[in-house]
Amino acid sequence: MIRTALTDFLQIKYPIFNAPMATSATAELAGAVSGSGGFGMLGMGSTVPDPEWLEFQIKRVREITDNPFGVGFITSVEGIGELVEVAIRNKVDLIGHSFSDPSPFVADAKNAGIKVLAQVQTVEQAIHASEIGVDLLVAQGTDGGGHIGHIGTISIAPAVVDACPGIPVLAAGGIVDGRGVAAALALGASGVWVGSRFVASNEWFGPAWAKQALTEVGTDDTIITKSYDLATDAPFPFHVGHRVIRNKFTDRWHQNYEKLLEHKEELKTDIALAHKNADLTVAPVNAGSGSGPIKSIDKVSEIICNMMDETEAILKTLGEGLQN
Repeated sequence: MIRTALTDFLQIKYPIFNAPMATSATAELAGAVSGSGGFGMLGMGSTVPDPEWLEFQIKRVREITDNPFGVGFITSVEGIGELVEVAIRNKVDLIGHSFSDPSPFVADAKNAGIKVLAQVQTVEQAIHASEIGVDLLVAQGTDGGGHIGHIGTISIAPAVVDACPGIPVLAAGGIVDGRGVAAALALGASGVWVGSRFVASNEWFGPAWAKQALTEVGTDDTIITKSYDLATDAPFPFHVGHRVIRNKFTDRWHQNYEKLLEHKEELKTDIALAHKNADLTVAPVNAGSGSGPIKSIDKVSEIICNMMDETEAILKTLGEGLQN
């Protein structure tokens, strides 16, 4: 059994969070992660916030498991405050914030006895988050899928650990198996924040074609682009990147942004139709650069068990090597 500052702080069995992928990390995923000994996160963040949906998802997680769980917000979404109030009113165990300053939301959550997490992409952001009283930090590296920063995971994780002593830090970005977990622990992190591997799970709410794509992508097959965000008016700061599987759309529009904006409305329609028709040449599929080892779609419980078994075996082997 691996025990860290994170497992002690949250009283969980395994130091594994699922990334709160907006609206696709539903109660089934969060409940399965928490029920399997990790810490499940509901994902909330869209251009049309839906308080009733979030309240239903929170209640559904509690039907699945009695273990602690949280809600992660894309805090740059306009009107997110109403949703944060729903999470506080329903007394979730933790509230996470990404892609915007969490300062306006910390006091109310902590006054309600709810822990607060901030996902950061720079050391400066981490120091600020620690100064305003967050309880946990996610050091997000550019290796991750979806929306990310621009510093590598192996660089950002130990830098945040060093800059914010006393606060448990999760490493995020490109972690898909026990090798990644062991590496994160070696970097000083207390746990891991996993997205892509849980996309390729039975419990992830997204489309089957996106899950399948994660089992076929290689390390060389992803790209960081702004093309989809610009085409769809996605609510992310411009300095935040977006790692997806490379396709014909990114080949045409990546860094061709001035021309893209001239065709934005028709491209927005093309993307929506591609989602509907499972057209991978146009539809975006978020994937970390570490997704190569993902070869199957599995139950969350199996994913977590395999990751932790592999982590323990690696750490044991390294320890035996040192003894020799």
